[in-house]
Amino acid sequence: MTAQHSSRVALVTGGGQGIGKGIAKRLAADGMQVVIADIDGEAADETGAELGAPVTAMVVDVSDEPAVEEMIRIIHSRYGRLDALINNAGIASPAAVPVERLTLNDWSRVIATNLTSVFLCSKHAVPLLRASLGSIVNIASTRALQSEANTEAYSASKGGVVALTHALAVSLGPDIRVNSISPGWISVDEWKKSARRKPPVLRPEDHAQHPAGRVGHPEDIAALAAYLISSKAGFITGQNFVVDGGMTKKMIYA
Repeated sequence: MTAQHSSRVALVTGGGQGIGKGIAKRLAADGMQVVIADIDGEAADETGAELGAPVTAMVVDVSDEPAVEEMIRIIHSRYGRLDALINNAGIASPAAVPVERLTLNDWSRVIATNLTSVFLCSKHAVPLLRASLGSIVNIASTRALQSEANTEAYSASKGGVVALTHALAVSLGPDIRVNSISPGWISVDEWKKSARRKPPVLRPEDHAQHPAGRVGHPEDIAALAAYLISSKAGFITGQNFVVDGGMTKKMIYA
């Protein structure tokens, strides 16, 4: 039997650590039931325990379609609804190697985790989101817009997320709104699982690179995600929001 919940339900992929954990914490504080899906079971369980009753942790490889289908089936069975999908799961390139040495396996793993997962989770969540007139927020990156050397797989995956965002917005509107956030430098050292958690090491010059005067925090991204899935953002869809403290607008001369 499908359970029915009066409170809104959000799914946050990659919600066990980093920006995803920050988003999960914010949405739970806003009164939502939050499902965090993470391939790292230890991180997922820790975050679920830390955030308490509004949060359910699931171990899921969101690049695997049968696993995604099962995840959405469980959400439907347990909650009877889904109001927001936050596609946050992602990995960096395994190493900054020149493109001529980048293996197809490494390329494919990054694309599958960072981009294909957005397609799969969105695809299978659509019926529930359409029923609730819900929304999707995809976490891209400023790497979709600029690069350092030897980041082809990651940059391509995040550029794909931005393009997929506006494609989905056009295809799924008006029932479902779809937007993306492109974070810049976000300090996540204190938001990792306990085995990897450490105080951030940030220099004054790191903060000074940002016109806003500081490196970003997961809460900065979470605040925008919470707004974008709210009714106050009802006229916003198909957009990519760069949240980087102004860093990508600062001219740098070598």
